[in-house]
Amino acid sequence: MDSDYLSSLFPQTVKALSDCSVMSEKGFFHECSDNDPLPSAKALEEIVELCRSIFFPGFYGRSSINKKTLQYTIGVSVERLAKLLVKQIAAGLCFVAKPKRDESREPIYKKAEEITHIVLELLPDIRKTLETDVVAAFDGDPAAENFGEVICCYPVIKTLTNYRLAHELFKLNVPLIPRMLTEMAHSETGIDIHPGAQIGHHFTIDHGTGVVIGATCIIGNYVKLYQGVTLGARSFPLDDDGNPIKGIPRHPILEDNVIVYSNATVLGRITIGKGTVIGGNVWVTNDTEPGSVIVQATQKKSKLQSDLIYPQDFGGL
Repeated sequence: MDSDYLSSLFPQTVKALSDCSVMSEKGFFHECSDNDPLPSAKALEEIVELCRSIFFPGFYGRSSINKKTLQYTIGVSVERLAKLLVKQIAAGLCFVAKPKRDESREPIYKKAEEITHIVLELLPDIRKTLETDVVAAFDGDPAAENFGEVICCYPVIKTLTNYRLAHELFKLNVPLIPRMLTEMAHSETGIDIHPGAQIGHHFTIDHGTGVVIGATCIIGNYVKLYQGVTLGARSFPLDDDGNPIKGIPRHPILEDNVIVYSNATVLGRITIGKGTVIGGNVWVTNDTEPGSVIVQATQKKSKLQSDLIYPQDFGGL
């Protein structure tokens, strides 16, 4: 290609790509000042590693840790975590508040410190819940040899570590960071959990790849999902201007002891009753009674239909 043509093309291209008036109007351009950078993906990665080493010491972080050095090592990690959280939470708050260049950031950093203090106090409770998730993964997989294997190798534990921290930040109205944390887990494991979803204790996902859990999902205790499960929404209702109405409950509620097998799709604000078993490759858009078993239709029926079957049909399964 002619070099003169390229040299004449570049200024036009750069000028078109740098049209701030169009990008700013549409929200595709975020102007940062030196004082207000966006949250750092690299810093959030360190936060995740620190949390994993705090929740599961010896399995993550320093491998040379022992009972004598445990308290000191965790103390150092918590101190580092606190500093990172304050800075990143403040960046998230600035992203939404958009303070003017000459406006003091002190109130924002004070708010970030308050949120960080709350999160640090919640760390023991988060770890207790994660411990139940490890137990659920171990008990639900006969191939698991021990808890250590589950902690080190199972993608669900890595994902839930991110999610359970992100969920607490989400409840504290921290912008942007909760979603960044869960998307980091999504990239690492293939499991996509929105930080707004509410998930009880003893939760597990077998294998995990391709699982999607929407923002307004409510999941009870002792629930197990398999790979490829979608807990999603149906078509969005629109306002008078034709825009999707956001902020409304639109994802499923799964009560306690529900099992959903691989590639099942559960859509809309429906309630899956306690103890329900949903078979693989099933499409569910209606409530189920407690103890139901939903499987694919028999060959005599349309392949697009499903049967609603109760445990007594299986001799009390």
